[in-house]
Amino acid sequence: MSHKKSLEKIKVGFVPCHREPFDEKWAVEMRSRCLRALSKIEEMITVVPDEELTKNGLVRDDSDAEKVIKLFREEGVDGIIIGTMTFGDEVSALSIASAFSEKPILLFGTKEGAFTPDGNRRSDSFCGTISISSGLYRRNIPFLFAGIIFPEEEAFLEAVRNFVRVCSIIKGFIGARIGLVGPRPERFQTCICNEDAMIENFDQSVIPVSLLDITEEANRLDDDDPEVQEVINGMKEEADLSEVNEEAVKKMAKLELVLKRFAEERNLSGMGIQCWTAMQEIYGISPCYVMGRLTDQGIMASCEVDIYGALTMLIQYLASLKTTPPHFIDWTIKHQEKDNVFLAWHCGNAPPSLACEGCKIRIREHSIISAAIDKEKCMGTAEFQLKPGVVTICRLIEHDGEFKMLITRGEIEKSDQELRGSWSWVKVQDLDLLYRVIVEEGFTHHASMIHGDYTKPIADACKLLGIEVVQV
Repeated sequence: MSHKKSLEKIKVGFVPCHREPFDEKWAVEMRSRCLRALSKIEEMITVVPDEELTKNGLVRDDSDAEKVIKLFREEGVDGIIIGTMTFGDEVSALSIASAFSEKPILLFGTKEGAFTPDGNRRSDSFCGTISISSGLYRRNIPFLFAGIIFPEEEAFLEAVRNFVRVCSIIKGFIGARIGLVGPRPERFQTCICNEDAMIENFDQSVIPVSLLDITEEANRLDDDDPEVQEVINGMKEEADLSEVNEEAVKKMAKLELVLKRFAEERNLSGMGIQCWTAMQEIYGISPCYVMGRLTDQGIMASCEVDIYGALTMLIQYLASLKTTPPHFIDWTIKHQEKDNVFLAWHCGNAPPSLACEGCKIRIREHSIISAAIDKEKCMGTAEFQLKPGVVTICRLIEHDGEFKMLITRGEIEKSDQELRGSWSWVKVQDLDLLYRVIVEEGFTHHASMIHGDYTKPIADACKLLGIEVVQV
């Protein structure tokens, strides 16, 4: 399965600040240069006051602020960029920031042009930006700072592109609804969550459903249901199903369909699923392959009813602007021979789109088989090696109502081995240090891994969300 989600565009309000009596022509020119630069960022839609709404499209007083607040509310912006074109009027800028204090805010100042012929300064943005930043600080409004830059500089574009990803994370994370499909495994206290803290900090909801409700609905679907057949055909196109029986394939297709409907009907961003224990006993298959396919379709699916795990996956997915699915992993073992390499693994839950080039996706019996479970009830894991490349690895946890996020970077190395489950060997800078941090900071044996380096937008989003960052 190829990942089907297209690039999500983020709507950002731009506030070009000006203060009289500084050079208005310079302010107009800087506004124009900023808009030209912002137009290069395809992930973003820019909302800005035009020349009809405010004089020269600049923001300089309380009346302008009121007009811009109305504009941004009507447009439903996801974040705010405040830029000082000259010194910048702090009061109007801070009025707008206060009206959207729950949204991500990026502040920047513009560099100074040449002195006027009579020796006056054109801008003083360097000075005025401090007035606005101190006002944000005084109001306890969190913000990111891009520096004092010309808009044509790559640093400006990098800062805005990063900010767009931060906006995506916060837009999708605040108010997220996560499904709880069945009870967590009894011996996995590591997967407990605090719904009170989720509500209080992020206005999030956990939506529970019993395994019986899910599996009974799946059992009511006809084998020849067109939607069931469509899912089966999709499975046959991407994976080798020769090692599982026809009945198991039908069960997997029906389960995927029911879980997808559950997510759509309840507006879920993800779900933690009771996977390799009760699900197998009640329904007769392992849902691992189904979970990977759901994640590939933009519904984050974590193992063992790990709600914080699903939220970690969601943050990474949002950081990619919904273009790249993550893999929910265990920190399993250190490489037997290589330094700073560990096995990122789970039973068979990886999104099929992450398979390495030339790797066959095999649907098999569960790769960890309990003596108490009939082997015939363990069908349903997608086993393959993940594609190589740079990855970001994260883990969200909570203790006493406070959240923190582990963030680290690694690289998947291609291997000639044939291993069970969904897996990859990942090299990090200092595995012993990383492991010590995981142990001493209270992180769990589950994590989420996504292809690409998203360490900065995730760290910046956590800063704005009030999540402590533990970066290794």
